[in-house]
Amino acid sequence: MAGNPGKDIVEWPKGRLDFSAGCIVMGVLNVTPDSFSDGGQFLDTNKAIEHGLKMAAEGASIIDIGAESTRPGSASVSAEEQIKRVVPVIEALCKKIDVPISIDTNRSEVAQAALEAGAAMINDITALSDERMGELVAEEQVPVILMHMQGTPTTMQIEPKYEDVVSEVRQFLLNKAQRAEQFGIPKERIFIDPGIGFGKTLKHNLLLLRNIDQFVNTGYRVLVGTSRKSFIGKITDKNKPADRIFGTAASVALCVAGMVSIVRVHDMAEMVDVVKVTHAIVSEG
Repeated sequence: MAGNPGKDIVEWPKGRLDFSAGCIVMGVLNVTPDSFSDGGQFLDTNKAIEHGLKMAAEGASIIDIGAESTRPGSASVSAEEQIKRVVPVIEALCKKIDVPISIDTNRSEVAQAALEAGAAMINDITALSDERMGELVAEEQVPVILMHMQGTPTTMQIEPKYEDVVSEVRQFLLNKAQRAEQFGIPKERIFIDPGIGFGKTLKHNLLLLRNIDQFVNTGYRVLVGTSRKSFIGKITDKNKPADRIFGTAASVALCVAGMVSIVRVHDMAEMVDVVKVTHAIVSEG
């Protein structure tokens, strides 16, 4: 894929991702009581496991499990509580499916426990703000997703401001990716995420998506998460996150056409179809 590093296959001791057909789909599994879209729906361990299996059957290439809501205004959750929520789910899923499990956390203690339980990737919305996280990723030889966020989940939507949102977010991610390499993390295992909805207005989100090529052309693989987010609700006048599926589909199609490597979604079966059709249209093969 143009603008992306290395080969179509990314392999590491715990897993493998195949980008030979283009963009792949990451499924969201929130083991939380308060996430913006599905909070509480999968807090029960058995329901979370069932949903993870369903997403794998529907075509998920990665399942991203998080135990702390990062919706605007959310408060932090202790590492102990996060571990209590995610470890049983990760252990159960790893026994039943081969799909790599990603742990969505910014706490190195949680990441360590998740990796020991069988997780194979780390999704860090604070881009290695925990120094130990960078060391852990390098030691465990796993891929890492580095995201941009202005402020914290508690404060990020309180009047976010940029002089040039595309340039500033791009430079932030380049700096964080280069820092990750200094920890000893190979470039092919570093993914960058512009953080749609994380300290951005509607205009900021649209500018980032409109200029997604500027992130793809950094040479790092790009992940984008637009699924069910409030900016889609503002455009479509859909207040309920679950009603934003078609708006999400439009943004996912744009990302696939823009050579994004991973899209992070809630509605797995529908978005897998969107990815397949978009790729068939834009593919030269």
